[in-house]
Amino acid sequence: MILYPAIDISEGKAVRLVKGDFNQVTVYEDSPLEAARAWVEAGARFLHVVDLDGARTGSPKSLDHLERIASELHVPVQYGGGLRSLPAVRDALRAGAERVILGTAAFNDIDFLDDVLGAFRDRTIVSVDTRGGNVSTSGWQETTQMPAAAVIERLQNRGVRSFVYTDVDRDGMLGGINFEAVKRIAQVVRGRFIYSGGIGSLEDLRGLRDLRQVNLGGVIAGKALYEGRFTIAEGQQALQPEAADKADKKPYRAVPAND
Repeated sequence: MILYPAIDISEGKAVRLVKGDFNQVTVYEDSPLEAARAWVEAGARFLHVVDLDGARTGSPKSLDHLERIASELHVPVQYGGGLRSLPAVRDALRAGAERVILGTAAFNDIDFLDDVLGAFRDRTIVSVDTRGGNVSTSGWQETTQMPAAAVIERLQNRGVRSFVYTDVDRDGMLGGINFEAVKRIAQVVRGRFIYSGGIGSLEDLRGLRDLRQVNLGGVIAGKALYEGRFTIAEGQQALQPEAADKADKKPYRAVPAND
């Protein structure tokens, strides 16, 4: 699995929200580029960039930041937030995104989804953000009555093969993961998915690793990294299956009995 450090951009700064609430914002770096540079210099192999202003307003607001990050740091970037038209998707790819992340429009505009998949299927991810198990849209400001599993099934029937699954109720809380919910989603996804929400410790990462879900391809971490709960290197190591295998294969050593 891949660790994806998150750079969430609002008003030109790298921030984190609590439970997707735009009224609970913490600014971690005035420059998104410098935030991204810090993760890359620490060993990040991929970046997850979200245009929060775009997600809230419906059109991209941070393509200039994306372009600087992609051109200066030379690591693959997945980018989402406000991508609700085919020209907006093209603009994000031209600005340097390796993959684009669709949200609200993927659920509300089937023609748009079909057009994007027809043009850029291998570079398209759909973000399924949930509150209470139901899909949340419009920059997490609205929660539907659509269960996540049903939405994923519907999207897969239209050709979507890659997802980001976010537990918004846990996002930014550092409080851990609902592993049963992750397992349920893994049983539904026929392609690949990335998990996000609640990561607060290396134990959370090891727990995801130990689920041994072959379709779980990565984990997004933001606040835990900014708060120093673990480093990029530690996080990446915790996600590697060989780390678990080595622990399982530790040689047995008898403990002498006391006389």
